[in-house]
Amino acid sequence: MKEFQLIEHYFRDHGLNRRDVELGIGDDCAIVLPAEGKSLAISCDTLVENVHFLSEIPASALGYKSLAVNLSDLASMGAEPAWMTLALTMPEVNEEWLTQFSQGLFEAAEYYGVSLVGGDTTRGPLSITVTIHGQVPHGKALTRAGANNGDWIYVTGTLGDSALGLDILLGKQEVSSDYKGYLINRHYNPTPRVLAGQALRSLASSAIDLSDGLISDIQHILKASSVGAIIDVDAIPLSTSMLESVDKDKALSYALTGGEDYELLFTVPEAQRGAIDTALLHAGVKFVKIGQICPGDKLKLVQDGQPYQIEQNGFEHF
Repeated sequence: MKEFQLIEHYFRDHGLNRRDVELGIGDDCAIVLPAEGKSLAISCDTLVENVHFLSEIPASALGYKSLAVNLSDLASMGAEPAWMTLALTMPEVNEEWLTQFSQGLFEAAEYYGVSLVGGDTTRGPLSITVTIHGQVPHGKALTRAGANNGDWIYVTGTLGDSALGLDILLGKQEVSSDYKGYLINRHYNPTPRVLAGQALRSLASSAIDLSDGLISDIQHILKASSVGAIIDVDAIPLSTSMLESVDKDKALSYALTGGEDYELLFTVPEAQRGAIDTALLHAGVKFVKIGQICPGDKLKLVQDGQPYQIEQNGFEHF
């Protein structure tokens, strides 16, 4: 199968057809029509085989995850998903793999209202690059800057499940069959908190998605906002599957350093705490307060009022 046949068969005219796409796949560029009063939010992520995903990952899960990690970036800025491009590099054309990959990709795209408007295909080691475009009302985007002394720190969902799921796949951790499926699914199929991000606009003072681990990712907020933070590790939300599978210290290690949870970490001024409760209830996501922004530029972890030490940091590419 040739390149343009591949694009035609697996990607063109598949998935959602948004009315704001004036010209999609098939020309040198796509043309889209951003809504009046909206700013564009653009993010790009590359997933490389055996760096970002195992070669054994089901193709449908890889297709879904390729888009989900980008959607999480939009969520952290309160943006509404709209359009994406896909650059797909493969060692060969495997039609069964492509069928499953495209099904997973378009499952996520249709659910979150995203149209595929272009991209590229080429031969080489397996890697997937998605560039996502979203829209956010002018002046309403959440950023990493904006956290102030006294703001409360929250996270959505539970942390560490994806990292434990990865260790199960790598054979590094044995868990009961009662929890194995859930934990592996949290690694393969993260839930981008798109509605939660939109609900936080005008309420949160800063936000970031948790891709490299809580310890690493919160540092970006502290640096951008020129503040410090105190985190109560016992307040970090852990799933039943996590707590039933490993001891508390191991669970906290996964939660603090594991990465790929794609939950939201955000800060909230005291005056907005009540509004946050209502907003996220309507968004259908669980969230919990884990700490507070403080003067300085350091992250402090505490447990029962005492410093909590952990040797690992989050994921870094280099």
